Amino acid sequence: MHRSALPAAILAELRRGTVIPAHPLALDAQRRFDPRRQRALTRYYLDAGAGGLAVGVHSTQFAIRERGLYQPVLQTAMRAVREWCAPERPVVMIAGLAGRTSQAVAEAWIARGEGYHCGMLSLAAMKGASVEELIEHCRAVADVMPLVGFYLQPAVGGIALPASFWQRFAEIDNVVAIKIAPFDRYKTLDVVRGVVAAGAEERVTLYTGNDDHIVLDLLQPFAVKRARAAAAGGGDETVTVRIKGGLLGHWSVWTKTAVALHARAQAAADAGRFGADLLALDSRVTDCNSAFFDVANGFAGCIAGCHEVLRRQGLLEGIWCLDPAEGLSPGQADAITRVCHEHADLSDDAFVAANLERWLG
Repeated sequence: MHRSALPAAILAELRRGTVIPAHPLALDAQRRFDPRRQRALTRYYLDAGAGGLAVGVHSTQFAIRERGLYQPVLQTAMRAVREWCAPERPVVMIAGLAGRTSQAVAEAWIARGEGYHCGMLSLAAMKGASVEELIEHCRAVADVMPLVGFYLQPAVGGIALPASFWQRFAEIDNVVAIKIAPFDRYKTLDVVRGVVAAGAEERVTLYTGNDDHIVLDLLQPFAVKRARAAAAGGGDETVTVRIKGGLLGHWSVWTKTAVALHARAQAAADAGRFGADLLALDSRVTDCNSAFFDVANGFAGCIAGCHEVLRRQGLLEGIWCLDPAEGLSPGQADAITRVCHEHADLSDDAFVAANLERWLG
């Protein structure tokens, strides 16, 4: 499936920049898949105003694959979207793709069969591969469906990817977006430079996955030099690009206020004017993320931390992960309590409380 086959409204939503939560996995006390609460989460994100969902990604737990849950989880989310939304509403559905080439290609076929628009490709399983091998891997998957690139931070299993890789990746015609999530300003610039060097800035939309730097990513313009072709007179030109939206684990919680924050940041960036209050939001959101993502313990509790916020709101019954050893780190619950108190205006507790029964119905 080529990107040209995507519905025009879906492609427009993706390129405009939108809020795309990385969908968690709902389990019961026996660590079995809980479709009822999984549907409730999807309904919550949709009613909060999210423009898309990323399913089968890091926040959904990569272990769903070995538990035989990959397709059921993708199906549950897609069915919930179709049943809950008006047909004319564009919801960009992105499926996480992982593993070596044969697995990633097989997952792309599953996602395409379930009606997903794009696949977000994790390269964590390709550790040790050369840039050439990585590009061949990406091309094979892009032959099946449009791709969203994924720079996953090394702290949770990602690999370092140079600007030369991102240039060649952006040159793949079926790439439509990149989630930049290395939690590193230098590596973030590598992605931007690569896309500009490929001349792909109009086709490839940039999304932040830098949960530690969300607001400034949405506000900051990137000015990058690019050599002009001789036929165009030679010399350098300055290309200015922006990160248009967010595909974030952090936005799997407090999503209603995330949608409002994204709209505010996007309007300010479009106008080229924003004040100190908006800039100060970056550090406040990052403070919340430090608790949710368990920065104090090297991100060990990043999935359980988001689960804990959703549990406190009633959306999840517990914080259970597929791995029994995965949970909150010592002191993390107290850190979450602190940021929930200090940044209560960034939460959407009232919105969830008013709609929870309906979403669980």
